Amino acid sequence: MIHKSEDSFFGGIIKALGLVFGDIGTSPIYTLTVVFTLTRPTVENVYGILSLVFWTMTILVTVEYSWLAMSLGKKGQGGEIVLREILIKMLKKGRLLAFAGFLSFLGVSLLLGDGVITPAISILSAVEGLLLIPALAGTKQSLLVIIAALIAFTLFFFQSRGTDKMAKIFGPVMAIYFLALMISGLTSIFGMPGIVKAISPNYAFEFFRANGFSSFFVLSEVILCATGGEALYADMGHLGRKPIVRAWYFVFFALYLNYLGQGAFIIQHPDAKNILFGMINHQAPLLYIPFLLLTIMATIIASQAIISGVFSIVYQGITTRLMPLFKVDYTSTHIQSQIYIGSVNWILMVAVIFVMFFFQKSSNLAAAYGMAVTGSMTITAIMMMMVYSHTMKKWKVPIVAVVGLIDLLYFTSTFSKIPHGAYWSIILASVPFITILIWTRGQKALYNSLKPLDLETFKLSYEQIYSKSRNIPGTGLFFVRGLDVIPPYLVHCVIRSNIIYERNVLISIIRTDEPFGLENMHTTDMGLGLEGFEIRAGYMEVIDIEKNIRAHGITEKVIFYGIEDIATQNPFWKVFALLKKLTPNFVQFNKLPAAKLQGVVTRVEM
Repeated sequence: MIHKSEDSFFGGIIKALGLVFGDIGTSPIYTLTVVFTLTRPTVENVYGILSLVFWTMTILVTVEYSWLAMSLGKKGQGGEIVLREILIKMLKKGRLLAFAGFLSFLGVSLLLGDGVITPAISILSAVEGLLLIPALAGTKQSLLVIIAALIAFTLFFFQSRGTDKMAKIFGPVMAIYFLALMISGLTSIFGMPGIVKAISPNYAFEFFRANGFSSFFVLSEVILCATGGEALYADMGHLGRKPIVRAWYFVFFALYLNYLGQGAFIIQHPDAKNILFGMINHQAPLLYIPFLLLTIMATIIASQAIISGVFSIVYQGITTRLMPLFKVDYTSTHIQSQIYIGSVNWILMVAVIFVMFFFQKSSNLAAAYGMAVTGSMTITAIMMMMVYSHTMKKWKVPIVAVVGLIDLLYFTSTFSKIPHGAYWSIILASVPFITILIWTRGQKALYNSLKPLDLETFKLSYEQIYSKSRNIPGTGLFFVRGLDVIPPYLVHCVIRSNIIYERNVLISIIRTDEPFGLENMHTTDMGLGLEGFEIRAGYMEVIDIEKNIRAHGITEKVIFYGIEDIATQNPFWKVFALLKKLTPNFVQFNKLPAAKLQGVVTRVEM
């Protein structure tokens, strides 16, 4: 749901800080610490890295997402599924559309895989800050992992309660966190004002010249400063474009001042192991524990935003028929985007905790991080080029092409991480990717195998039976994919079994390529005692089917729907059949009254 008019200028910014910027906001906890395990912290190297950080955030977040991608929304919604929906309208059919579909599946899968690594690295890196408290300096790494896992478990456990009430404090907490980053950065810069010259791109070029090919691999760690940038576009539906863009300028300023401060600190303290926490501890030892607690809260908020983002992506995937119908609960009465998908929540929790125990340290986890993000950024750039080349804004294509090449440079730099853990990005992304492929192909193959009847052929037999006046009193509802196509279960019910009510209503739900909007069309004269009811709803719209049909004077006695019993020797279709058994069917997903439901089984050979 989009909140534009009711949010004040600053209110919108504060909300955006809590909902959108948690991921990129927690990057300063680990980015430079990881970079300087690969690179010696000489003055020249520090200036070069700081220059790279500035231009990475400018090009890959400000230009790609804030300026370009966010101008390609649909009714305020963003993300790769939205880009796919825009391209479907533009391209209609053909290989280019199939390629766009493949890219969107890949992009969505990478983002979902990223939803595992991001909470793990954020929470673990914050908890490792405990080691700088003298009394806890000897804490074993295994204990720190257990603490991080308990925080993650608590976070996932409370998801089903909804975050509506808690979300009110997310923004203010993140605002305090960003101010703390800014102040600590400025304090460090005052001791070395010359560090601000690092903005110059000359230092980045000099870094490449001095370090040769090894500097290319350093890019795979520098990209950590921009992870979470894709959230600007993916989370656009929660707040609209303006508050997010305004908040980003403040966030950019706060983050970069902190990176400059960390740069000044590492030049003076080249042996520091954890740069951000070391800098805070050096500046104000008394404020260290409050800052550490604030950082842990920020990582929890960042993880919460990622979990909510995963739920939104999966819900978009369900309603656009890319994914199975997982059970969805709505945790807020007035914010449509507040949803909870239990099966996704627990799978995500197990994966996050597993990754924490597998990698043990945040520095090890950084080796797995970055590939999914840069892959997603590259895909977004390619899809934006396809969109802009079909609009009046063709002049933007060369700009997107340059950004896309830079994305590709960062993406290929992460290949060096594959032996060190980045293969987990591929494994994690492959699970949703294979699921989407099997589900979309399976749905098409199943539909073709069912051999549905056209409406006119069906009506010939139906009206002969209906006119014998042996009809059951009351109203029967029959779910169909489209009003002009009759599924086999309905043929079995009506023509073979003579189950005909005085009033027979065919119900079809069509998801439009707009995010929101709801329109009902009631056709009362399809045939003798035969009516049609079509619900056209946006792919993010929550539908109350009973409420809609009651408004048109339909009170059903019984509801019929089809269940497919799939018989197959094909291993892919066996997986598809298992997915259909494990996930709710259409009527369970839409929460229709169980007492009135009648499932009709059709055996299908695939």
